[in-house]
Amino acid sequence: MKTSERIIQLLKVQGPLTAKVLASELSLTTMGVRQHMQGLEDDGDVIFEDKKAARGRPTRYWSLTPQSNSHFSDTHEELSLQLIDSVITVFGDTGLDKLISHREQASLSLYQTSLQDKTSLKSKLDTLAEIRSREGYMATIVEDGDLFWLMENHCPICAAASKCLNFCRSELNLFQTILSKEAKVSREEHIIEGARRCAYKITPLTQI
Repeated sequence: MKTSERIIQLLKVQGPLTAKVLASELSLTTMGVRQHMQGLEDDGDVIFEDKKAARGRPTRYWSLTPQSNSHFSDTHEELSLQLIDSVITVFGDTGLDKLISHREQASLSLYQTSLQDKTSLKSKLDTLAEIRSREGYMATIVEDGDLFWLMENHCPICAAASKCLNFCRSELNLFQTILSKEAKVSREEHIIEGARRCAYKITPLTQI
């Protein structure tokens, strides 16, 4: 993988980063990273924001632009939108709801089969993140004290979800159903609402 592509991956997963942090992650010099950032900025993939530091000069943080999404899977965006329009035209909104429900049930069956031999909440979440990553969501699990977070740094169905929010409601319902015996799940950050990722807070029932 090219250095510029690795930089884009890091910014996608970790959010805004400084050249110094990127240099450490990539085992490069800060000057080398800045050269790559200049190229990415020229291409329209990154922007920067200078934030006031406690001392000295402001610190420059780099982040991705919406244009950078072209580097990630979009699950055939145009075809997805055409299919949604066709379903609504032929079968109406009810038909689209049935399609989303069918997709949810198929995913539920797949996920439950994959998680059935996992005995702890953590092992279930790790397996769920692996599955979601294979599906293009770039998912990770973060432990936060007694809580867990499922972070999805990319949405491969973003175009479809933007057109029909029931896709997003379905995915939240899917997580809530799978983990209903162990935890409460809520979505705290949402790509569709302008966040850089979708973040799901997972609170064990023992903590409620």
